[in-house]
Amino acid sequence: VDTLFVTTSMNADFNIARLERYIALAHAGEVAPVIVLTKSDLCDDPDPYHDALHAALPRVPVVALDARDPAAVHALADWCGPGQTVAFVGSSGVGKSTLTSALTGDAIATQGIREDDAKGRHTTTAREFHRLAGGGWVIDTPGMRELQLAGAAEGIDEVFADIVELATGCKFNDCAHETEPGCAVKAAIAAGALEADRLARWQKLRREDAHNAESLAEAHARNRKFGKMVKSLLRDQSKRRERDM
Repeated sequence: VDTLFVTTSMNADFNIARLERYIALAHAGEVAPVIVLTKSDLCDDPDPYHDALHAALPRVPVVALDARDPAAVHALADWCGPGQTVAFVGSSGVGKSTLTSALTGDAIATQGIREDDAKGRHTTTAREFHRLAGGGWVIDTPGMRELQLAGAAEGIDEVFADIVELATGCKFNDCAHETEPGCAVKAAIAAGALEADRLARWQKLRREDAHNAESLAEAHARNRKFGKMVKSLLRDQSKRRERDM
């Protein structure tokens, strides 16, 4: 996948913390993220959404459009050229399948988009590959209720690069940015240069990622141990058969 279109509506579906998760996942997978804001036709004031994204994700391109407008294809054309593979992710009903239909020229099953919260109307139930009209491929994914991160520490830190940079000025290398003296991150919060909520979101994602990565490592270790045991039993069984012959 070359480009990940992280899709959300300019209504109650919009959630910065969720978008940060998707962008961290893209960075961890070395995929270029693009945030797609839908329902531009129904939003009276898009500025708060753009301002929130500029503050939290300043380096990520943002495209605002009406998923049902044929002109929406042109807004995404730069990322959908020959040989390119793109994917849509986001909540159910935000317009992912509608945009996929526009990009491919095919009619893909949708039930429209609820105007209040964008939820519950999307019909994709599994990942689907479609040929782009321009020559590449697009992947339409089901709406995700929850996205857990594991092994994405570098992607998380890229999303929160401002905090990582501030942390280099802390007195202690292992500063947890809580009660330690000489914490540059806490000093930035006190000075109004960093929001406490942003630090909390970074810390939450780092804890979650570390926990899930450890759980995966433990599961892999158990699987390897079980595999070795099975191979040992098979060898012993083979030796017994050879002796009995």
